[in-house]
Amino acid sequence: MTILKQVAHKFENKPYDIWFGWDDKYIYCSELVWKIYNRALKLKIGQLQTIKDFNLSSPAVKQKLKERYGNNIPYQQPLIRTGDLK
Repeated sequence: MTILKQVAHKFENKPYDIWFGWDDKYIYCSELVWKIYNRALKLKIGQLQTIKDFNLSSPAVKQKLKERYGNNIPYQQPLIRTGDLK
């Protein structure tokens, strides 16, 4: 089994992360890919960003942030978008 498969196996059956957290309890799609390559090969495939790096000014975005995080928005939380995986 390749090292990529070994690392990927550790994430099997993890629930999908709608909060885009960075811990391993839940996982979202681009986070999964980033972490597999990083942990298996020490590659950083794409630039991690934080929530505060995004345009959060639209009312729809503000509402979604409020729904997910209440008044405790984790602005410094790292995340990776699918389009940023390179």
